[in-house]
Amino acid sequence: MRNRAVSTCPWGNCGRVTTESCLLVSNKGGGMRPIETRVNQSPAQSNTPKSLHRTPARGAGDLHGRRAPHFPSSLTPPMRASAVSAMLSRRRCFAAAANRIRPLARAFCDAPASRADAAPGGVPGSQDRTQEVGGVKAAPDVLDVAVVGGGMVGLAVACALSNMPLTKNLRVAIIDSNPALKSRNYLTKSSIPDSRVSTVTPATISFFKDIGVWEHVQQQRHAFFGKMQVWDYTGLGYTRYNAKDVGKEYLGCVVENKVLCNSLLLRLQEELDDIENVIYPTRLVSLTFPSKSKQAGMKPTSSEPLSAGHSTEELHRSNLVKLDLSDGRSLYSKLVIGADGSKSNVRQIAGIKTTGWNYPQSAIICTVEHVMENDCAWQRFLPSGPIALLPIGDNFSNIVWTMSPEESLRHKSMSPEEFVMSVNRALDFGYGPHPRPNALDHFMEKFFSGTGNTAASTKESFEVPPKATGVVSERMAFPLSLMHSHDYVSKRLALVGDAAHTVHPLAGQGVNLGFGDAAALAKVIAEGVSVGSDVGDLTLLQRYEKDRKAANVAMTAVLDGFQKIYSVDFGPLNVARAAAFHGAQYISPLKRNIISFAMGDTKWPIFS
Repeated sequence: MRNRAVSTCPWGNCGRVTTESCLLVSNKGGGMRPIETRVNQSPAQSNTPKSLHRTPARGAGDLHGRRAPHFPSSLTPPMRASAVSAMLSRRRCFAAAANRIRPLARAFCDAPASRADAAPGGVPGSQDRTQEVGGVKAAPDVLDVAVVGGGMVGLAVACALSNMPLTKNLRVAIIDSNPALKSRNYLTKSSIPDSRVSTVTPATISFFKDIGVWEHVQQQRHAFFGKMQVWDYTGLGYTRYNAKDVGKEYLGCVVENKVLCNSLLLRLQEELDDIENVIYPTRLVSLTFPSKSKQAGMKPTSSEPLSAGHSTEELHRSNLVKLDLSDGRSLYSKLVIGADGSKSNVRQIAGIKTTGWNYPQSAIICTVEHVMENDCAWQRFLPSGPIALLPIGDNFSNIVWTMSPEESLRHKSMSPEEFVMSVNRALDFGYGPHPRPNALDHFMEKFFSGTGNTAASTKESFEVPPKATGVVSERMAFPLSLMHSHDYVSKRLALVGDAAHTVHPLAGQGVNLGFGDAAALAKVIAEGVSVGSDVGDLTLLQRYEKDRKAANVAMTAVLDGFQKIYSVDFGPLNVARAAAFHGAQYISPLKRNIISFAMGDTKWPIFS
């Protein structure tokens, strides 16, 4: 068997020591191998191998610009006659094949080359960190993953990828012009809580713990709650939920959005040596996807010949997505993740269709203050929509009040005193009486208490929420809508969060669905990397879509159903709603399943 001594990449001018990827291409090339080789020698000569000499002249059929080697005259005549003829024949075939495969092979070598130059934290290394854009050095332009949108869900995807061993060396960029991404300090609890908050579920908290984010959230203001009360303005029924019903310590945790974003950024900063090279403070202008022929691995058309005229860089980038940015730069990425909200520019450019509608409602949000601490989440369904009172901590609570657009404008323009009075009325005797025990309650409690394993909250009585004493933040209003994308993925593209789906805020589930998307997509990407798959491969991405679409559609349908049922004031329907409240209050298996569904532990709301 002939020995080989390979010192540099056999496929041209990448200038690197031969890697496994280069040898893999060599082995796939029909027996092709590097020019520098060793000749069979006798045992006596085995310790002093002779390299084949090369002539400096170039020819049309030469490999790497070199002619076939000149054989030493020391070879015996019989061997020269046979060996030279056979080897020259092989060289001609080799040169012809090499001319065809060299550009593709170089592109193949480029991928691991750029990866080899990456620093351990996933940011590019010194050899490829910068490019010249208008005379100014900028971040590298070839990426594995480009996340468009630096909100909570987009940051969660990037943070998850940077934290997992299989994906931490991927080159990831976050594209968002929001200046808030520059803030990476703990937010003090002495400040007034922001109006924009999220109720994160235990499933989301578990995800944050896995990627090292939750420890940063705990250093800032947050509020766990272990109880929740839901009731109807008619006074015909109510339901109490308790974390003890499912053996948990809490039902959820209310956190300001800016605390979540800041915690994600702090974690990214821990994982990355130079986070400034990861965040692009600019906007996406356009996306250019690879042509279908290139996506399918087909040969180029006649207008795009595969010849020496194409540089290795051009051939490599032609299979990637091109992102044009508002600052004039262009990026190329194997995968683009659209995390840019309900009006997603990525989704629109990709031509992904959606189904949805606008609700005839707006939500007004703000922060109110109490005399004492609030440790329960409250929600009352009113004729115009639900009002929720969510604990934030430090005697503060967040208001999320759904009403008509006209009413939202009126409540925004109220004086602080008038608004506080309106809030307290809506959470107390306004619009209808408190629920009172009746014959149906006594019957259901007695009937279902005999089934065993009764939930702890079944015996809890109705409570009146704590009074608000003042409004301490800006009142903000925004319209409500439902939207669901027909597709979450396409070749080299994935949508997450509000870019893929939006829901009614009545249960505070929107952001949790988005974090579920982030966790699932990062997991699928890691699985692809583990087996050597392209992170933008459609078959790989469809596994993410299959997993998340079912869960998101189920939650969307439930929330939309609640919105429609509780928006109608109709006698028979009011009675049906009261029966539903009683069922959820006294049927312990149903109560537990509702809690598990809301906490993100199950994908289906009823007996899953």
